Amino acid sequence: MSEIAREAGALLMTCFQRRIGFQYKGDVDLVTEADRVSEALITERIRARWPRHDLVAEEGARVETGSPYRWYVDPLDGTTNFAHGFPVFCVSLGLEHKGERIAGVLYDPTRDELFAAEKGSGAYLNNRRMHVSKIRNLAECLCATGFPSHKRHQNPNIFFYHQITLATHGVRRAGSAALDLASVACGRFEAFWEFNLNPWDTAAGVLLVEEAGGKVTAMDGGPWNLDSRQTLATNGLVHADFVRLMQDILAGRGQAPLPALS
Repeated sequence: MSEIAREAGALLMTCFQRRIGFQYKGDVDLVTEADRVSEALITERIRARWPRHDLVAEEGARVETGSPYRWYVDPLDGTTNFAHGFPVFCVSLGLEHKGERIAGVLYDPTRDELFAAEKGSGAYLNNRRMHVSKIRNLAECLCATGFPSHKRHQNPNIFFYHQITLATHGVRRAGSAALDLASVACGRFEAFWEFNLNPWDTAAGVLLVEEAGGKVTAMDGGPWNLDSRQTLATNGLVHADFVRLMQDILAGRGQAPLPALS
């Protein structure tokens, strides 16, 4: 998996340096030629090595045979960043067996950082064991989130963003959910939340967080699965506090008012 991710990442960097063009898929979602060629390379490599495995990829590649093994492929997570020349993007590969996530790899080619996890064997950054942070105080947490490209005006996250920014040390929105999850896993962020993510966005990153000692649930603290439309990942130590904060925001309790314009 790591070899495939690195090869796809090198291909993305070649495209990135050439600043290739992009197209819209729908009103606001972007797709670049890099998405397509990276997905083609990854699916070709997987099919060559594991021809009986099923596969679901963001740009449409799909193999459905009923295999107990299923890959989730995001050939370029952070496409909008990539298209605008902002160097925050990655390749994400997740593998499940009989519905259980068993391996995940993220590769950030701009920093040459390879995140990898295997079920029950821990999580690693460039072959060094990684762990979530040890911060226990919500006010000291650095957090991350994301917003959908499509129908942003119908997404409630701006309200959560406002209140969580005030309750924590700060919130970052870098544009790659997969890398945000990897940053929770290696201790750069204490928490990440987002609504309406897809399985290829989370399959690898969630396993990284769990194997690094963190916790992933729905926003209300309930069980998380690949079909979940809500994702809350933390270092585990602040998880209960974060769930309470999310529920307070959802119920409109204790919210700070918007400041008056001066």
